[in-house]
Parts: sequence; C-alpha cells; structure tokens
Amino acid sequence: MRQQPYHHGDLRRALLTAATEAIAESGAAALSLRDLARRVGVSHAAPTHHFGDKTSLLTAIATEGLDLLATQLEAAGDDILAAGQAYVRFAATHRAHFEVMFQPSLLHFDAPELITARQRAGRALRASLDDTRVPAGDRDNARLAAWSIVHGFATLWLSGALPHDAGDDPAAVAGPVIRLLFEPTPDRRA
Repeated sequence: MRQQPYHHGDLRRALLTAATEAIAESGAAALSLRDLARRVGVSHAAPTHHFGDKTSLLTAIATEGLDLLATQLEAAGDDILAAGQAYVRFAATHRAHFEVMFQPSLLHFDAPELITARQRAGRALRASLDDTRVPAGDRDNARLAAWSIVHGFATLWLSGALPHDAGDDPAAVAGPVIRLLFEPTPDRRA
C-alpha cells in the first residue's frame, strides 16, 4: 500500500512548531533537519527548501521568540515589575525559543529579521525602565541589572535549580526578587 503524500497549508509553520517541540524535548544541539522532516511527515529535503540550513531554522525560531517576548513586554507597559514577570513567564512558556534566542553561535546573528526583532524586544525592555522607581541618570545600569536578574532567574527556573518549595508560578516567585532590585526597603533608603 502506497503512503499518501503529506500536504500542509503552512509547511513553514509546521516545521517551526515541530522544531520548537524537538528543542524543548532534547535541546537545540540535538535538533536535526532530517528528524524534523520525519516529525512533520515530509521529505528530508523539505526543511532545507524552507530554511536552507539548521542555523537559518534556529534564526527563525529566535526571531519569532524575540517578537513574542517583545509583545509580552509591551503589554507590561512601563512597570518594571510587570515587565520582569512577563520576561520570566515568557521563558517558562516558550522554553525552546528562550533556549536559542541568546545563543549567537547557533544563529545568523546578522540576519536583518533577527536584528529587527532584537531591537523591538530591546525597546520594549527599555520602555519598562521608564518606571519612576528607576533613577533617570542610571537607566543603562538599571536595564542591565533588570535583564540580568530576570534572565538569570528564568534560567535557574528552567534548569530546576531553584528550591523545590519556591512555588509553581515562576512569574509570581520572581516578583519579590525583582522588587528587591527596584523598591527600596526602609533599611536601604539613604
């Protein structure tokens, strides 16, 4: 009996979805275009036809991830706490995207679409630092500190390195950690 050929209305989307599932299961290093084709049920040449190579596929995933992150940060507005929690929530719900977004060695880091997505996410993060709790003269350091805190927290959460009794909601658990950075306590006020 002959197998019916696979037809899909949006093969590019199906390949991206299958790739993020594979990365979530085994990591970006284990991703192969041949396995991806098998998962989607297409010829082994189909992923190459759409993306060219694995690096281009990972670049598309990173671009998509940065756009998703920017959307969540934009929704948080200029509230640094809400933006930090949105960042952590994004990492927890888009693990595969998060894994590849900050790995320049896996990407065509100079791809125009990736640069545009990085700039959008950067603008959204900077907008959250318009929060009145952030001193105007120190916004560059505050931006780096905020990104370091939320990125580090998200990475620790995803790796399972945080205490098991921390809770089930990463954004809620991150809230008090982010507050420590931007809300002075009585003993830290000048």
